[in-house]
Amino acid sequence: MPLYEHVFISRQDLSNAQAEGLIEHFSTVLADNGGKVVENEYWGVKTMAYKINKNRKGHYAFLRSDAPAAAVQEMERLMRLHDDVMRVLTVKVDKHEEGPSAQMQKREERGERGERGDRPERSFGDRGDRPSFGGDRGGDRGGFGADRRR
Repeated sequence: MPLYEHVFISRQDLSNAQAEGLIEHFSTVLADNGGKVVENEYWGVKTMAYKINKNRKGHYAFLRSDAPAAAVQEMERLMRLHDDVMRVLTVKVDKHEEGPSAQMQKREERGERGERGDRPERSFGDRGDRPSFGGDRGGDRGGFGADRRR
């Protein structure tokens, strides 16, 4: 059967138990339609980049499933009809990765830079791929103070 990863965001005013109950509900929907949930993760309440339905935060949940396409379509249909679910993303994958998702790993395990000393050195000098116009910031480009009316 095909392998899928699902992420959905539910409303911020739900309790943690209700948000985890949604995970169980949609897992049973997959199971009833011939699929199975390999792993699920509750990522908690996170701030979103923009408002969705007047909400700035949401409960994030992640599912890894092994299910036929019809089961996934039915689960997505029910998620879109559910009032508490704001967004759904389903991705078909070739294989499931072992261990926890990137959201659940510790910062050291992900390999992200931790302290300021880990950052690469930056140079703001001449890049070589752009022409140099001198230090007056005007030059051929017109600058901010140039009269644009001609």
